[in-house]
Amino acid sequence: TRTQPESISGPVIFATDEWFAPARNLLKRDPPEFIASAFTDYGKWMDGWETRRKRIPGHDWCIIQLGVPGIINGLDVDTSFFTGNYAPFTSIQAACLDQMPSFTLEGDRTGMAASPSQFEAVAQLNTDSWEELVPMIKLNPGYSESCHNYLNVTYPHRVTHIRLNIYPDGGIARLKVYGIGKKDWSTVSSQDLVDLVALVNGGVCVGYSNAHFGHPRNIIGLGRADNMGDGWETARRLDRPKVLKVDEKGILQVPGCEWAVLRLGHPGIISKIEVDTNHFKGNFPDSCKIEACSLTPDEENNLIRNQWRSDKTPKWRILLSPQKLKAHHRHLFSGESVVQCGPVTHVRLVIAPDGGVSRLRLGGRPVSDNLTHPQQISKL
Repeated sequence: TRTQPESISGPVIFATDEWFAPARNLLKRDPPEFIASAFTDYGKWMDGWETRRKRIPGHDWCIIQLGVPGIINGLDVDTSFFTGNYAPFTSIQAACLDQMPSFTLEGDRTGMAASPSQFEAVAQLNTDSWEELVPMIKLNPGYSESCHNYLNVTYPHRVTHIRLNIYPDGGIARLKVYGIGKKDWSTVSSQDLVDLVALVNGGVCVGYSNAHFGHPRNIIGLGRADNMGDGWETARRLDRPKVLKVDEKGILQVPGCEWAVLRLGHPGIISKIEVDTNHFKGNFPDSCKIEACSLTPDEENNLIRNQWRSDKTPKWRILLSPQKLKAHHRHLFSGESVVQCGPVTHVRLVIAPDGGVSRLRLGGRPVSDNLTHPQQISKL
């Protein structure tokens, strides 16, 4: 498969110690690597966060601001290549802060530790009293067969920051946080036009037909895609006609298609659509259409269990009729192009015959939500 996109991550805003390797490495997109010959002025170069061997009271910890506030379902504490120097124990705390802290860590902090003024500033957050997501547990060393320490989380509240504790010191290569974005919809007026499907607003991919080169959850990510790997791309369909033909609108006549189902972050009425094929130049879909429906949580769960191939299929309504697409282009639709479907909770993006889409934006106005949707896991 091709390069996967970077997880949406926030900054490390505090770390007690970063002697051998800075805490910001915890959030890097690429898998950890080990270079046997790499050293710095402070010791062995490591691709992760590694503190010095502690010779004073206490233990090490850092604070990470989530890239997307939300509900956390699980974590992966990855100790790759930290074998004789991994942190033997960890615990994780969380908080939902009304105001973002004004401090952060800048530059390369290898060989550094928190200053008295930084300790004073972070003390205002009362992190010792933050809620416990994961109690103190033993970590496994960073050998390939044991490096991923997967942790389930059952904490139903919105989180903006986490505190990663290590006991007493040592190294961790990466920290992945999984969950679903949760927006504070009480701050949004019913007259505001917002992207109802955006990851940051709680949108989730709940089903798809094919994700050979890139997962459809990528299409609701932040900003425009960095590259093709930061989008949804399917394999080439094998049922394509040997000789292709088009209809009177120039749309290819093919028997098959690919699809992705997305749950909106909030039920709403959609009036603007953007389908972006950025970076997909020789592999963009020929055409697309978008359907919409309203589902209860139970209906959604049943369809997920049946991989959206149930006798009781949802009553999809056309939101956007079939549209010819272009390479590497932002396709904008509004006005009469967008069919008025009323309030909906889910959409299905259908592409034909196959190919890649980098982003999908659905501008709409939220409506009263009497449903409580189950959580689905995404990267935060």
